[in-house]
Amino acid sequence: MSSWAESPRVAEILGSYPERRSAVMPLLYLAMKEHGHLTDEAIREVGEMVGLTSAQASSVSSFYTMYKRREVGQYLVSVCTSVSCMLLGGKDVLHAVEDESGVPPGETDGTLSVEHVECIGACGGAPAVQVNYELIEGVSPDQARQLVQWLRTASPEVVGGDEMQALFGGQRSFEWGPSESQGAASPLPALEHLGSAENIS
Repeated sequence: MSSWAESPRVAEILGSYPERRSAVMPLLYLAMKEHGHLTDEAIREVGEMVGLTSAQASSVSSFYTMYKRREVGQYLVSVCTSVSCMLLGGKDVLHAVEDESGVPPGETDGTLSVEHVECIGACGGAPAVQVNYELIEGVSPDQARQLVQWLRTASPEVVGGDEMQALFGGQRSFEWGPSESQGAASPLPALEHLGSAENIS
């Protein structure tokens, strides 16, 4: 077993589920945080920890798109191309991100990774974009270009949806409510118990 697999956090996660196999998803996130992406070895180890075969653990990691099987850059730029976003210019936004970054969808240059995604639940604020799973609504192609430039030049340690919405967003689907004090410090979903959410205040 790898050293990460013997960490107290792994034991804590396993202990929080009455059925060990229920811990497969958080353990896959933890393995992804450790390696930057899910390796075949890490998937096998997670399977062993929870009593699943490698194929069963791999099927979970391949079904959910937030598990990354290849290396991801510092900033994961996800552009929604589902129906509402597509009808309101989502593909143009994706092309602007690709062109400005020089990174095609599904690829990375180490700093930026670009992907097109299906519905991210912001249809009323389409087209929608996420950076490290932090949402920006009503993004135009020009704003998408500015976003890419900002990520490259400012290199923020933590990205927050409120800040990016103010800088690069447009029409929201609804008022978001109180400002968030946390953002994402990595291209992992911002899960506090895995250490991928950090305070931006």
